[in-house]
Amino acid sequence: MLAIVHSRASVGVAAPAVTVEVHLSGGLPALSIVGLPETGVREARERVRSALLNAGFEFPARRITINLAPADLPKEGGRFDLPIALGILAASGQLPGEALDRHEFVGELSLDGALRPLTGVLPAVLAARDAGRTLLVPQANAAEAALASRDDVLAASHLLAVCEHLAQRARLVPLARGAGAPEPGAELLDLADIRGQHVPRRALEVAAAGQHNLLLFGPPGTGKSMLASRLPGILPALADDAAMEVASVYSVAGQAMAASGWHRPPFRAPHHTASAIAMVGGGSHPRPGEISLAHQGVLFLDELPEFERRVLEVLREPMESGEIAISRAARQVRFPARFQVVAAMNPCPCGYHGHPSIECQCAPQQVLRYRARISGPLLDRFDLHVEVPVQGGEVLMQSGSAGESSAVVAERVNLARSRQTRRGGANASLAGRHLERACALDTEGQRLLTGAMDRLGLSARALHRILRVARTLADLEGSGPVGQGHLVEALGYRQLDRQQGRNALVSS
Repeated sequence: MLAIVHSRASVGVAAPAVTVEVHLSGGLPALSIVGLPETGVREARERVRSALLNAGFEFPARRITINLAPADLPKEGGRFDLPIALGILAASGQLPGEALDRHEFVGELSLDGALRPLTGVLPAVLAARDAGRTLLVPQANAAEAALASRDDVLAASHLLAVCEHLAQRARLVPLARGAGAPEPGAELLDLADIRGQHVPRRALEVAAAGQHNLLLFGPPGTGKSMLASRLPGILPALADDAAMEVASVYSVAGQAMAASGWHRPPFRAPHHTASAIAMVGGGSHPRPGEISLAHQGVLFLDELPEFERRVLEVLREPMESGEIAISRAARQVRFPARFQVVAAMNPCPCGYHGHPSIECQCAPQQVLRYRARISGPLLDRFDLHVEVPVQGGEVLMQSGSAGESSAVVAERVNLARSRQTRRGGANASLAGRHLERACALDTEGQRLLTGAMDRLGLSARALHRILRVARTLADLEGSGPVGQGHLVEALGYRQLDRQQGRNALVSS
């Protein structure tokens, strides 16, 4: 007797199909699982046996062979417990097998038959829908699965509830989109809290409008982290497709997103002691790291030079490609990693180089070594380098000196983003012919940019980033072509590009 049950594996943010074939034959009672199962899958034999018996079913005293196809795909975890149990019940005639072909099942069984939650449920929901089947998940994953539900997702808390549904004795109700008990989203910080700092505020708006990478530098206490923490309040909400990508990454990482805030771009701020694996992802069973958890959002690196050099260098490739590949002996897993980097740093180890009233205690060689922790290629990948200067007491204490609120700035950012969407994407990703067409310059603009490139020793990458920032400035203004004023302002945001050894930190 043979039964076939459909399920899904978890590989990165994909959910490849797995067919669970259960065959009962004569011979001494035994249960064997084939199809490249790892330890967690092989242990399913004991969990399934106990779950069936405790749920009141008969465990067949036959030779049971379970094949997880395709055989070359590694299978891990307890997600195949439920389909294995249903396959045994169908093959032994305790459950009608007609309804199995219209469903897919994932779920780990406890010894009493209860269903335990899993990671990576959301990609399985999307893949099952593409296959034209209804996915059944543990009740604990219901709120997460409901983010993508179109009345094609079922949830159950126990093996008995699943069997009652398949036997058409007590039907499960499909999950409505957004079902569950979402947690309220945290209130976003407001730009109106910032006193003074007009140039850094403007740079933050430009970075939000064009998804540009931003580096803030200045003495401690000037508001670098305070500015960066207010970036989420002016970012546009994610479109449905982008939000689903982000939610899928968090699902694989075991961090289900609340329904109330899943359209909000993520904001990740890892500590400077984070390892390279924590940043890019990895492990024996690869999981997404901080750069993937910041997909479609912001990665904030406070105290940038304090990060290990190796950690910073691994960011260079995904900053350009928008994805990260993690290779292991048995397989390669790819995670999306299209993120915006905002970083903050002090000008020297003590932090007070260039301070108007506090004397720096660092020797020149200490300052140089401190700055050398950030390589030229990494620095080149920041579109904007902006100093956050010390504000006087009269600015900080003046009543009624608050700047524009985040709501006002967000309106301009949304308008600029909509103009970019009509052109085909964010300005930060413009390249090739699209960059030439969107940032076409007149003769005077070309002469201005050529002279600046020669004087400042700009690389080709820096030149392209200046053009993208100028395009964003034009979009914020509502202007068609990129003008000289946009180029001049964009060049002003490259404060660390200097021929004299990139010495802006020392001379500031």
